[in-house]
Amino acid sequence: MSVYFLYSQQEAPQKQTQFGFGQLDFLSIKMPNGEVNMDFTGLHYNLKLNNWSYAGVGFYGAVGGIRGGFFTLGVNAGIQKNITKKLFTDIGFHFGGGGGAGAPDGGGAFILPHVNLGYDFDYFKLTAGYSYINFFDKGNIKGSQINVAVQVPLNFETSSFSKREQEFSFDELQKSDWNKSSDRMSLMVHLNNLDVTKGSYKGRTIRLAGFELNSFITDEFFFFVKADGAYHGIKAGYMDILLGGGYHLSMNKNRTNIQAKFGVGAGGGGGVDTKGGFLIYPDISLEQKLFDNVYASVNKGYLMSPDSHFVSSTFGIGLKYYVDKDGIKSDNRSFSSGKFKGIDVILKQDVYLNAARDTNIEQNMHQISLQVNLFLNKYIYATGQTSFANFGDAGAYAEGIVGLGVQTNSFLNNKVNAFAQLLGGAAGGGGISTGQGLIIKPSVGLNYKLTENLNLRGGLGYVKARGGSLSSTMLNFGLSYNFSFLSAKK
Repeated sequence: MSVYFLYSQQEAPQKQTQFGFGQLDFLSIKMPNGEVNMDFTGLHYNLKLNNWSYAGVGFYGAVGGIRGGFFTLGVNAGIQKNITKKLFTDIGFHFGGGGGAGAPDGGGAFILPHVNLGYDFDYFKLTAGYSYINFFDKGNIKGSQINVAVQVPLNFETSSFSKREQEFSFDELQKSDWNKSSDRMSLMVHLNNLDVTKGSYKGRTIRLAGFELNSFITDEFFFFVKADGAYHGIKAGYMDILLGGGYHLSMNKNRTNIQAKFGVGAGGGGGVDTKGGFLIYPDISLEQKLFDNVYASVNKGYLMSPDSHFVSSTFGIGLKYYVDKDGIKSDNRSFSSGKFKGIDVILKQDVYLNAARDTNIEQNMHQISLQVNLFLNKYIYATGQTSFANFGDAGAYAEGIVGLGVQTNSFLNNKVNAFAQLLGGAAGGGGISTGQGLIIKPSVGLNYKLTENLNLRGGLGYVKARGGSLSSTMLNFGLSYNFSFLSAKK
């Protein structure tokens, strides 16, 4: 009885706001040998470290020119200082890896510094200025250009990662600073088929695996980010990243949903000729509740270039998880309790030892990698990872993989924990021998606690391609940022 009394009287963890912003930017890169410019667009998320500096991650993809399928991943860092109340400077630096579409990207490593002037419109910011790009690891893409960007505040509420899986009643949460309106999101992992009806691979079916993240503006309208990679049907190397919006209709007491979506983005590679890479994506999906917040999804749509140079019909299935986060109030849903769920965001550098190539050469290959872990309970997590080569003469190589992992309690003065994970999915490009693109990637490693949210991370593993010669020992090291968020429960 005493234990129960103490548990029932514990206070909910304190809410902390992590300030940040999303950014969409554009630059037109001068290409060598008289080639038309490659139009480059980026999608980034940055954490505000204080009131004048930021750091984060970002993707770039080709949307104009002749290099459809050219993608990169990198890290951002910069400073923003006000000149007046509305006018500010933005000086930053991006380092990443990637390439593709037969471009002269070398090993894939590149830098992209910028010096911009911006204006704050309260709900968003616009910036423009000078930038310089250099694929410096044996690449031949280099030059300066004007860039423009729009930045939108995207803050989120957090608590300590150590509070994950703690559960509190609605009455307890009402007395805390979590007594606010909730934000609704969903995450889906899916398999998609592209039945090509026009362009290269006409009549072929390209099988894709990927994920989709939806964030709801209202109960009906949402925006989404979607990414896929090919694992069967063509030579490895195709991928796409799409951004868009949609309408959500619920029926059957919220057990059945219909979603209509429209997105735009970049795609190509693996011999799929999308010209400059710009794609449009109309789609409709039907969802049926399985249990709690988990739904099965079936979708049908199209993925095509605007001039119909490339046209494909899409059909896919997925598993979607909905979450009402960061609050306990909602106009259309009622909650009885809330549980804190753990998130771990990892940025690391992988090294594949003696990575086999299609040319029968073996050479070390390096890649920059982003991994996100969602903890299903205190120890087991579901994970997704994307990686892009940045050294080792494989600039077009990329991965998109998912899986499960387990993490131990902390030991050695509460500073160290161990993990083991198994991932698999799509990979290819850069001459790495992955066959049609399916790989598996088991690994183990350690995390060392630096601060409440920041850890050093190191791992050892193995990567094996199905249908290709890639079979390599893998090493990695990097940083992880972890926190917990409140998930409201009915």
